[in-house]
Amino acid sequence: MNIQEYFARISYNESHKDADLQSLTVIFQHHIQAIPFENLSMHCGETIELDLQSTYNKIVRKKRGGWCLESNHLLFWALQELGYDVCILGGNSYEPAKRAYTAEINHILLKVVIEGNSYIVDAGFGGAYQAWQPLMLISGKDQPQIPGIFRFMEDNGTWYFEKVKRKHYIPQQSVPFTDTPELGNIRKIYTFTLEPRHINDFRELNAYLQVSPDSILQKKSICTLQTTEGLYALVGWTFTEVKYNYMEDVDLVQITTLTDEEVEKTLKDKFNIVPENKLVP
Repeated sequence: MNIQEYFARISYNESHKDADLQSLTVIFQHHIQAIPFENLSMHCGETIELDLQSTYNKIVRKKRGGWCLESNHLLFWALQELGYDVCILGGNSYEPAKRAYTAEINHILLKVVIEGNSYIVDAGFGGAYQAWQPLMLISGKDQPQIPGIFRFMEDNGTWYFEKVKRKHYIPQQSVPFTDTPELGNIRKIYTFTLEPRHINDFRELNAYLQVSPDSILQKKSICTLQTTEGLYALVGWTFTEVKYNYMEDVDLVQITTLTDEEVEKTLKDKFNIVPENKLVP
């Protein structure tokens, strides 16, 4: 495993002399714009291994993406190699359908400490809830970014991560709307504590998510990638392109339904992914 090879994979060719916030931000942005959040292995008959070498080979050498356990594990390795003070944390995702956070930890995120300040770095949430910059770990402070306003709320050692949503403009429809107007414009994302974790703590989760019929990842093939303007998302046969803040406080959302042939072409053209095995969306 070679940090220069990782840099080539994310098209990062700047100097990185200091393990500072500026370098972290640029590396992070290159990572999320080059490495898709995807669970295609599960829908191509492949097993997802949780060891670093497998993840490195898959994402860096085979030019694939990965889900949170893979993408953040790779980023953790890279940041360690560069001298950052970084540790793994575990999160509990919010399930909108149940209006509750999962009982078990089902997400991995990173905490990076720079000059005494803690930042949350998470390259593995994907879609519209993917932050574009490291977020300072501070309670109750709005942190505006291009995708929207993010914030943390801390209560008795538990941290809550949420995003303020914008309206969506969908050209096929005549009026802007938010996807869940009855819940207001706050989207809960996940909770976490600051207890350091080890990648081995997620082995059971990695195995469970690949077989559980309840898992959304099992039900749908998902591939999302952040772009310079917004994001691409391919879920099953539905391709969505989002441009953030297309108009004041409104995101442009364009949705297309694809054929099987178009799914393969879209994966190649938009995500630079050519699966080794047949994808069953």
